[in-house]
Amino acid sequence: MVVTCLDLEGVLVPEIWIAFSEAAGIPELKKTTRDEPDYDKLMKFRLEILKEHGLGLNEIRDVIAKIDPMEGAKEFLDELRSLCQVVIISDTFAQFAAPLMKKLGMPTIFCNELVVGENGEITGYKMRCEKSKVTTVKALQSCGFETVAAGDSYNDLGMIRESKAGFLFRSTDKIKADNPDLQAFETYDELLAAIKAEL
Repeated sequence: MVVTCLDLEGVLVPEIWIAFSEAAGIPELKKTTRDEPDYDKLMKFRLEILKEHGLGLNEIRDVIAKIDPMEGAKEFLDELRSLCQVVIISDTFAQFAAPLMKKLGMPTIFCNELVVGENGEITGYKMRCEKSKVTTVKALQSCGFETVAAGDSYNDLGMIRESKAGFLFRSTDKIKADNPDLQAFETYDELLAAIKAEL
Protein backbone atom coordinates (compact mmCIF):
# COMPACT_ATOMS: atom_id res chain seq x y z
CA MET A 1 0.00 0.00 0.00
CA VAL A 2 1.21 3.50 -0.89
CA VAL A 3 0.99 6.50 1.40
CA THR A 4 1.50 9.88 -0.28
CA CYS A 5 3.34 12.35 1.97
CA LEU A 6 2.84 16.01 1.16
CA ASP A 7 4.29 19.21 2.50
CA LEU A 8 1.69 21.82 3.51
CA GLU A 9 2.93 25.38 2.99
CA GLY A 10 3.83 26.24 -0.57
CA VAL A 11 2.16 23.03 -1.77
CA LEU A 12 -1.45 23.20 -0.52
CA VAL A 13 -1.66 26.56 1.25
CA PRO A 14 0.31 29.82 0.95
CA GLU A 15 3.31 30.30 3.24
CA ILE A 16 1.94 31.40 6.63
CA TRP A 17 5.01 33.39 7.65
CA ILE A 18 5.03 35.30 4.35
CA ALA A 19 1.35 36.20 4.78
CA PHE A 20 2.02 37.31 8.36
CA SER A 21 5.11 39.26 7.31
CA GLU A 22 3.04 41.20 4.76
CA ALA A 23 0.15 41.81 7.19
CA ALA A 24 2.47 42.95 10.00
CA GLY A 25 4.78 44.95 7.72
CA ILE A 26 7.89 43.05 8.88
CA PRO A 27 9.84 42.00 5.76
CA GLU A 28 12.39 39.93 7.75
CA LEU A 29 9.65 37.39 8.51
CA LYS A 30 9.37 36.52 4.81
CA LYS A 31 12.31 34.12 5.19
CA THR A 32 11.14 30.47 4.97
CA THR A 33 12.58 26.96 4.62
CA ARG A 34 12.98 27.76 0.91
CA ASP A 35 15.68 30.26 1.98
CA GLU A 36 17.11 28.76 5.19
CA PRO A 37 17.87 25.01 5.34
CA ASP A 38 18.47 25.08 9.14
CA TYR A 39 14.95 25.01 10.65
CA ASP A 40 16.09 25.57 14.23
CA LYS A 41 18.05 28.67 13.19
CA LEU A 42 15.04 29.95 11.22
CA MET A 43 12.59 29.49 14.12
CA LYS A 44 14.88 31.17 16.65
CA PHE A 45 15.21 34.12 14.26
CA ARG A 46 11.40 34.30 13.89
CA LEU A 47 10.75 34.18 17.64
CA GLU A 48 13.27 36.95 18.28
CA ILE A 49 11.54 39.20 15.72
CA LEU A 50 8.09 38.46 17.21
CA LYS A 51 9.36 39.32 20.69
CA GLU A 52 10.99 42.51 19.41
CA HIS A 53 7.65 43.66 17.94
CA GLY A 54 5.46 42.40 20.82
CA LEU A 55 3.58 40.00 18.54
CA GLY A 56 2.30 36.53 19.41
CA LEU A 57 -0.03 33.68 18.52
CA ASN A 58 -3.22 35.76 18.51
CA GLU A 59 -1.92 38.15 15.85
CA ILE A 60 -0.67 35.27 13.69
CA ARG A 61 -4.00 33.42 14.04
CA ASP A 62 -5.87 36.54 12.89
CA VAL A 63 -3.86 36.40 9.65
CA ILE A 64 -4.25 32.61 9.26
CA ALA A 65 -8.05 33.00 9.50
CA LYS A 66 -7.90 34.94 6.21
CA ILE A 67 -5.69 32.41 4.38
CA ASP A 68 -7.39 30.06 1.92
CA PRO A 69 -5.91 26.94 0.32
CA MET A 70 -4.25 27.49 -3.05
CA GLU A 71 -6.58 27.37 -6.01
CA GLY A 72 -7.28 23.72 -6.86
CA ALA A 73 -5.56 22.37 -3.73
CA LYS A 74 -8.67 20.93 -2.06
CA GLU A 75 -9.85 19.28 -5.29
CA PHE A 76 -6.36 17.81 -5.82
CA LEU A 77 -6.31 16.51 -2.26
CA ASP A 78 -9.84 15.08 -2.49
CA GLU A 79 -8.97 13.15 -5.65
CA LEU A 80 -5.67 11.94 -4.25
CA ARG A 81 -7.36 10.76 -1.02
CA SER A 82 -9.83 8.75 -3.12
CA LEU A 83 -6.87 6.86 -4.63
CA CYS A 84 -4.55 6.28 -1.67
CA GLN A 85 -3.79 7.24 1.92
CA VAL A 86 -2.42 10.77 2.26
CA VAL A 87 -0.48 12.28 5.15
CA ILE A 88 0.55 15.92 5.30
CA ILE A 89 3.95 16.14 6.98
CA SER A 90 4.74 19.72 7.90
CA ASP A 91 7.17 21.67 10.03
CA THR A 92 4.35 24.06 10.86
CA PHE A 93 2.55 23.98 14.22
CA ALA A 94 -0.77 22.50 15.31
CA GLN A 95 -1.89 25.97 16.48
CA PHE A 96 -1.36 27.31 12.93
CA ALA A 97 -2.61 24.30 10.96
CA ALA A 98 -6.00 23.61 12.60
CA PRO A 99 -8.09 26.24 10.73
CA LEU A 100 -6.39 25.38 7.44
CA MET A 101 -7.15 21.66 7.87
CA LYS A 102 -10.86 22.50 8.13
CA LYS A 103 -10.68 24.31 4.79
CA LEU A 104 -8.92 21.28 3.24
CA GLY A 105 -11.49 18.73 4.44
CA MET A 106 -9.63 17.57 7.58
CA PRO A 107 -6.78 15.52 6.07
CA THR A 108 -4.32 13.84 8.43
CA ILE A 109 -1.43 16.13 9.37
CA PHE A 110 1.71 15.43 11.38
CA CYS A 111 3.24 18.70 12.61
CA ASN A 112 4.84 20.35 15.63
CA GLU A 113 3.67 22.32 18.71
CA LEU A 114 4.31 25.87 19.79
CA VAL A 115 4.99 26.70 23.43
CA VAL A 116 2.71 29.64 24.21
CA GLY A 117 2.48 31.77 27.35
CA GLU A 118 -0.84 32.85 28.87
CA ASN A 119 -0.51 36.25 27.20
CA GLY A 120 -0.18 34.60 23.77
CA GLU A 121 3.59 35.11 23.56
CA ILE A 122 5.28 32.29 21.65
CA THR A 123 8.15 31.31 23.93
CA GLY A 124 9.39 28.24 22.09
CA TYR A 125 8.43 25.19 20.07
CA LYS A 126 8.52 21.41 20.33
CA MET A 127 9.49 19.39 17.29
CA ARG A 128 7.59 16.12 17.03
CA CYS A 129 10.85 14.30 16.40
CA GLU A 130 14.26 15.04 14.93
CA LYS A 131 14.26 15.50 11.13
CA SER A 132 10.52 14.96 11.34
CA LYS A 133 9.75 14.57 7.64
CA VAL A 134 12.31 11.93 6.73
CA THR A 135 11.85 10.20 10.12
CA THR A 136 8.09 9.94 9.52
CA VAL A 137 8.58 8.53 6.01
CA LYS A 138 11.00 5.90 7.37
CA ALA A 139 8.52 5.04 10.14
CA LEU A 140 5.72 4.53 7.60
CA GLN A 141 8.03 2.31 5.55
CA SER A 142 8.88 0.28 8.66
CA CYS A 143 5.12 -0.46 8.98
CA GLY A 144 5.06 -1.96 5.48
CA PHE A 145 3.95 1.11 3.49
CA GLU A 146 5.60 2.44 0.37
CA THR A 147 5.82 6.22 0.26
CA VAL A 148 5.58 8.81 -2.48
CA ALA A 149 6.42 12.39 -1.44
CA ALA A 150 6.16 15.94 -2.75
CA GLY A 151 7.33 19.28 -1.38
CA ASP A 152 8.86 22.60 -2.30
CA SER A 153 11.61 23.36 0.23
CA TYR A 154 14.99 22.26 1.55
CA ASN A 155 13.34 20.51 4.50
CA ASP A 156 11.32 18.33 2.08
CA LEU A 157 14.33 16.86 0.27
CA GLY A 158 14.92 14.12 2.85
CA MET A 159 11.41 12.66 2.59
CA ILE A 160 11.41 13.09 -1.21
CA ARG A 161 14.67 11.20 -1.61
CA GLU A 162 13.78 8.50 0.96
CA SER A 163 10.53 7.66 -0.85
CA LYS A 164 10.11 5.25 -3.75
CA ALA A 165 9.19 8.33 -5.82
CA GLY A 166 9.47 11.98 -4.90
CA PHE A 167 8.72 15.25 -6.63
CA LEU A 168 9.36 18.96 -6.26
CA PHE A 169 6.24 21.10 -6.49
CA ARG A 170 6.34 24.85 -7.16
CA SER A 171 9.88 24.94 -5.80
CA THR A 172 12.55 27.61 -6.23
CA ASP A 173 14.88 27.78 -9.22
CA LYS A 174 17.84 27.21 -6.89
CA ILE A 175 16.41 24.04 -5.31
CA LYS A 176 15.47 22.71 -8.77
CA ALA A 177 18.94 23.51 -10.12
CA ASP A 178 20.62 21.84 -7.11
CA ASN A 179 18.46 18.70 -7.58
CA PRO A 180 18.29 18.19 -11.35
CA ASP A 181 17.45 14.49 -10.97
CA LEU A 182 14.11 15.28 -9.27
CA GLN A 183 11.03 15.84 -11.41
CA ALA A 184 9.58 19.27 -10.73
CA PHE A 185 5.97 20.25 -11.38
CA GLU A 186 3.99 23.49 -11.33
CA THR A 187 0.38 22.24 -11.60
CA TYR A 188 -1.75 19.90 -9.52
CA ASP A 189 -2.72 17.96 -12.66
CA GLU A 190 0.95 17.20 -13.39
CA LEU A 191 1.62 16.20 -9.80
CA LEU A 192 -1.50 14.02 -9.61
CA ALA A 193 -0.54 12.23 -12.84
CA ALA A 194 2.98 11.57 -11.53
CA ILE A 195 1.66 10.19 -8.23
CA LYS A 196 -0.96 8.06 -9.99
CA ALA A 197 1.81 6.46 -12.05
CA GLU A 198 3.39 5.23 -8.79
CA LEU A 199 0.21 3.70 -7.28
